[in-house]
Amino acid sequence: MTTRGVLYVHSAPRALCPHVEWAVAGVLGARINLDWIRQPAAPGTWRSEFSWRGEAGTASKLASALRGWQLLRFEVTAEPCATAEGERYSATPELGIFHAVTGIHGDILIPEDRLRAALARSKGGETDLEAELAKLLGKPWDDELESFRYAGEGAPVRWLHQVV
Repeated sequence: MTTRGVLYVHSAPRALCPHVEWAVAGVLGARINLDWIRQPAAPGTWRSEFSWRGEAGTASKLASALRGWQLLRFEVTAEPCATAEGERYSATPELGIFHAVTGIHGDILIPEDRLRAALARSKGGETDLEAELAKLLGKPWDDELESFRYAGEGAPVRWLHQVV
């Protein structure tokens, strides 16, 4: 079963750009050329966006291929399909990688065992419940990536043709 998704490279140093392309091509099994534009949120870095189509699980393979590269900020999304839920991966040099399962409307679906663990840590005084829930929802990653998501002048625009 195939799905589709988007790779958002929010910031990469110029020297890393060809390596990102090679890693993505290795996962997708086809040569790709990303359109790189300057990232105004981090001078000296570049950004790109790439729509992909592949088997369920491709988003995790893309995230794994790009994971751990210092100075690289990215997100990978995959739409749900008949055999798999949707996915979202977010990565920053400071926070590492975040993974969430997403439903058909893009909402993050938090598994019951992760909620129970957050409640237990909160009850045990290890942490505050609000902070635990924020991590489960990826808020620290969203906070860090928000300034990089703004496309700026010259960035490609994605027009939405269907509103839910």
